[in-house]
Amino acid sequence: MIDLYYADTPNGQKITLFLEETGIPYQLHRIDISKGDQFKPEFLAISPNNKIPAIVDNSPIDGGEPISIFESGAILIYLAEKSGKLLSQHLREKTTQLQWLFWQVGGFGPMLGQNHHFTRYATEKVPYAIKRYTEETQRLYSVLEKRLAQSPYLGGKEYSIADIATYTWARLHDHHNIDLTNYPAINKWLNNINQRPATKKIFG
Repeated sequence: MIDLYYADTPNGQKITLFLEETGIPYQLHRIDISKGDQFKPEFLAISPNNKIPAIVDNSPIDGGEPISIFESGAILIYLAEKSGKLLSQHLREKTTQLQWLFWQVGGFGPMLGQNHHFTRYATEKVPYAIKRYTEETQRLYSVLEKRLAQSPYLGGKEYSIADIATYTWARLHDHHNIDLTNYPAINKWLNNINQRPATKKIFG
C-alpha cells in the first residue's frame, strides 16, 4: 500500500495517474494547501520542502521499514522501478525517457507554473514577468512539439513516466494561451493519452 499525500494539482495528478496506470494500491491523504496543511510538522517529516506530492511506501522492495519520498520526479522513478512499469529496462530508451522526465520537472512544469501565477493569480500585474514567462512557455511548447513530431511518445515508442509527468501540465494548454492548432503533434499526443482508461478515471 502506498500512502499518497496529495493536492489536485498537475504535480499531484502525476502520481495518481501513474498509480492508476499500474494498479498499485494506494490511499489518498489530501493536503489542503489553501489552509497551510503543507506546513504541518507531520507533513514536513515526509516532505521537507513543504510541497506535494509525497508518498510513503509501506512495503519497500528491500523488506525494510516504510520509506518516504518527496518530489514528483523522484516519486515517479521510484514507483516505476518498484513496479517494473512505465520506465524502460533498455539503456538507450530509459535514458531518453529520463531526459524528458527531467526536462519536465526542471523546466516545463516550473515555467508554466510561473506563467499561471503571473498571468492569472498575481495581485499585481508585472508586465516584465508576464512577457518573460509567456515567451518561455511558447518556447517550451515548441520544444515539445518538435519532439512529438519525431516520436509518438517523449521517450520513444512506448508511453512512460515522461509522458505522464508532461501530460498533467500540457492538458492545461488553454491556461497557457496555447492554441493547439499550431501544435498538431502535441494535440495528437494529448488525444491519445486522453483515451487511456487511467486518464479517463482521473480526469473524466
